[in-house]
Amino acid sequence: MKKILFIAVLLMVGVSINGQKQIFEAPELQTKIKEQKTVAIVPFLVTITYKKIPKNFNKEENDAQEQKMSKNIQSSMYTFLLRKKDKYSVQFQDVDKTNILLKKAGIDKKLDETTADEIAKILGVDAVIGGKYEIEQTKSEAGAIASAVLLGGFGGKTGTGTLTLSVNDGQSGDLLWRFFKTLDDNIMTSTDDVVEHMMRKVSRNFPYGN
Repeated sequence: MKKILFIAVLLMVGVSINGQKQIFEAPELQTKIKEQKTVAIVPFLVTITYKKIPKNFNKEENDAQEQKMSKNIQSSMYTFLLRKKDKYSVQFQDVDKTNILLKKAGIDKKLDETTADEIAKILGVDAVIGGKYEIEQTKSEAGAIASAVLLGGFGGKTGTGTLTLSVNDGQSGDLLWRFFKTLDDNIMTSTDDVVEHMMRKVSRNFPYGN
């Protein structure tokens, strides 16, 4: 009985980011990646929306939160890849350098208006990793915490969303690889958790593995 309860507790406190996933690989993927040596990770395009607009909603604060999360996901992915750099066939450009070069070129806030080959040329890399993180908040964090207390102290669900990870060739800008996943978000989920879970799911299919 104790063992069953213990397993139930582990399931309840686990990060709730399960969902459907899809993976695309271009026919020329393997040929292209053999030619690549340096890859940049650009800030993700983050969109935060609400099922019901909060009373004290502030667009500027929401935009700032999107920008912060954009850089956090980029940084989390870079850290994850650095930890396992011996397993990959390419080097990953330092994200601080990436962001400085994007800012100098005046496109740091216009990535959705810039092609992958244009970005790669600015950064001096052979390929670009980027993506989108779109989340719809279904309740406030305060509401989630209140629910957590009622449920016995565990994190409550605050939203649902989708996460897309893409690899584009630096010369042509063509999409070489894409990973898409639906997920849930809760008050215990950080960007590190999201990236860790995502990369564990794609590790066997991630194109740069040795």
